[in-house]
Amino acid sequence: MPREDSAESAVREADPAQAKGRARSGTITAAGANHRTATVPISLPAENGCKACAVRLQQSITQTKGVAAAEIAERGDSMTVRFDPELVSLRSLEQHAKEACGQLAEQYCHRTLVVGGLDCADCAKSIERALRRRPGVLYVAVNFASARLFLEFDCAEIPLDDVMKDVRGLGYEVWTEDEYRTQLKTQSPRPYYLRSRRALLTAASFGLLIAGSAVWLATSSPHLAAIGLLAAAIVVGGYPVARNAWNTIVRTRNVDMNVLMTVAAVGAAAVGQWVEAALVVALFGLGETLEGWAVERTRGSIQHLMDLTPDEAIVRRGDREERVPVDQVTVGQVVLVKPGARIPLDGVVAAGRSAVDESPITGESMPHEKGENDLVFAGTINQRGSLEVRVASLARDSTLARLIEMIEEAQGQKAPTQRWVDSFARYYTPIVMGAAGATAILPPVVLGASWAEWILKALALLILACPCALVISTPVSIVSAIGAAGRQGVLIKGGAHLEAAGTIRAVAFDKTGTLTEGTPRLTSISTFDGSDEDSVLALAAAVERDSEHPLADAIAHAARARGLQVAEGRGFEALPGLGAKADLDRATYYVGNTRLFEKIGGPPTEAMLAEIADHQDRGETVVLVGPAAGPLGALSVADQVRGLSRDAVARLRTAGVEHVVMLTGDNRQTAAAVAAQLGIEDFRAELLPEHKVSAVRELIEEYGPVAMVGDGINDGPALAAATVGIAMGAAGTDTALETADIALMADDLSKVPFTIRLSRAARSTVLQNISFALGLKLVTLLLVFPGWLTLWMAVLADTGGSLIVIGNGLRLLRFGKERPTQATSPAPAPLGRDDIAPAASGLPTRPKAVALPAKTAGGACSLQGCGCSLGLAEDTDAQHESPAHA
Repeated sequence: MPREDSAESAVREADPAQAKGRARSGTITAAGANHRTATVPISLPAENGCKACAVRLQQSITQTKGVAAAEIAERGDSMTVRFDPELVSLRSLEQHAKEACGQLAEQYCHRTLVVGGLDCADCAKSIERALRRRPGVLYVAVNFASARLFLEFDCAEIPLDDVMKDVRGLGYEVWTEDEYRTQLKTQSPRPYYLRSRRALLTAASFGLLIAGSAVWLATSSPHLAAIGLLAAAIVVGGYPVARNAWNTIVRTRNVDMNVLMTVAAVGAAAVGQWVEAALVVALFGLGETLEGWAVERTRGSIQHLMDLTPDEAIVRRGDREERVPVDQVTVGQVVLVKPGARIPLDGVVAAGRSAVDESPITGESMPHEKGENDLVFAGTINQRGSLEVRVASLARDSTLARLIEMIEEAQGQKAPTQRWVDSFARYYTPIVMGAAGATAILPPVVLGASWAEWILKALALLILACPCALVISTPVSIVSAIGAAGRQGVLIKGGAHLEAAGTIRAVAFDKTGTLTEGTPRLTSISTFDGSDEDSVLALAAAVERDSEHPLADAIAHAARARGLQVAEGRGFEALPGLGAKADLDRATYYVGNTRLFEKIGGPPTEAMLAEIADHQDRGETVVLVGPAAGPLGALSVADQVRGLSRDAVARLRTAGVEHVVMLTGDNRQTAAAVAAQLGIEDFRAELLPEHKVSAVRELIEEYGPVAMVGDGINDGPALAAATVGIAMGAAGTDTALETADIALMADDLSKVPFTIRLSRAARSTVLQNISFALGLKLVTLLLVFPGWLTLWMAVLADTGGSLIVIGNGLRLLRFGKERPTQATSPAPAPLGRDDIAPAASGLPTRPKAVALPAKTAGGACSLQGCGCSLGLAEDTDAQHESPAHA
């Protein structure tokens, strides 16, 4: 999201390769050997990143003398410029960009307005059509799901008040974001039917209808008093309908449900059907009121997220504490969060310790312990203990703000089914309206039939011409499903991805960091020649104290967990392909594989080798510890399987997924052990990133739609190749939030089967709604011509059908309210003396292994991405080149 504050004065130079990575698209063209590349901070005049303004700014800069090319960054907060420093200086270039941004802000206004009374998708289209006809309006889009109107207009040609008057003229309420927030704070928490003007007018219309009907029935012939009461019912309930109908015709040159209902009511009254006309108006008002209430509920998930962030924060300024609006808190300031309060902004804990409920962001019910340097999110709840949080991002850039923005965008995007429904409705409505006109004219003219009878039938057809139930059948279900997912910590980025997830037949998991924790941990200690576990572990930690190897981190972590005193080694030396050594107490000690001890003259015995092989069969990396004379013990290290992984795999199968596969860069021995532990029958081992892409494509060819689950960064190509890419642990991770089709805010694998079940439930609900809406229209159309369908019955069928499909879609809001059960097979615990998992006596039947071609050393370290050979006797002289583990 582009920032609204003024552009900073700093200009950071970059090399062309970096500039290319930051550019929106394409390659910046070199215009000469003397050209240089710089990244200039900019401030486009739009919160949601106006692409038109980006193009205008780009054109303005490229027309500057000495500028060869300019590209706006994807986020819209910087611009990469290639220029000739002999013709234009960095300072003048920066000043030009600043002035151009200011001119854009003065000329082009961008506003987001909140629309009240927006209870159908067709209403949103009417507003768009009306505002597009207004001179000076450059862009308009209405998000039905969030009731937001996004507007770009010429500031000099049209004031915002005129735009808002146009919206009110169509019969809707409209506020700026600030006005809407103020109204929410000041208004009393009244029920919807007391807040809605339509509801009050409908109630009055029903009262007059009942009174007029009673007088009508009490007299032998129609009485003027009865007609007067019924006419009053028509005027009271029908005035807003008629006003909206007139404005729709005048401002949009189109026909909507308000026009059809107005014609129906006036036509019925004209032929003397006063009770019928009043009943049409009252029933239509009731239906609109109930639809408005139901649609408001679908927007509740977004409003709930908006309400999570406090309006104020307690800022610590030296010894003083000051309450300030969260919008005024800047990055780097320290805010105080008291027990029971919500954290106002994203940041890092500077002081204090507490448990924090992160369920608003991640959907996880269990609180997380937070201490110094831990990341915390806006909207989460500090349960106990005071925290001092150093602010890391502004209020508009917080994880919660991005989550709300993305959910709104997702709910506003049309699913393929919805696009089909809209296309169908464009043809359906004029066809039925034409049939209504023919019904009113042809029988009386050609056959001499009664004009009144066939006009009433034509009016009934006219009412049925509005495809309200059909048009709303899809968006209300999509909005409800995406809202329900958001409350569970799952961000589904649009209806298309929601529908695609419902078709998934196979799921591919990355292993490291997805099915496993991604961090190696000590799993067991074996001792030889009477040594004790603590001394062996302390000795290994002392040798590896200065090492950057991931296995060294695991050993040090376990030593700290046991509270061991670790001596300081001297003369540390890494031994590539073998291990490491250091001097302790005037003796040299070694940590490494069997080949290391064979080389220094202290090879392990047959019994030691048998025990080592047993651990290696379970996918563990084993390192020996001891002096040159021989090992004193062995440490087994492995990447731990997540506690819910096996349970999640089982739930996927019950959700209807045909095939589950694990993709990993690890060697086949480790992959087989992890797959067996998880109950996965198929795995692909020793894969490079491009091989994972090939594996995903093969799965698509074999099974059809495939979901790929990874960390969103290292698995980017495979996520993009899959039908649906699902990124785990996206909270606080910009890359995962931006690139994934579906983002799991927490590292909770149970959300994968939940998401697929929700998607299938949403697809089923959409199909049910469409079938019901089309079937109801067909049945009611057939009832018109025998004369069995009266006007009020047509209204009841139309509004009743809309309410039924809305109610069916609203059921998805409650999906997933039940909490997932705990995993039936927890992972081995890694740390302290009592937490080391006992050695297993055996393994289940080995799953089949399918290895795509990859250049790897036989029997490498089991930690993915590591080329060392600390653990296996048969390994070659592979070198440990990088401590990074994907």
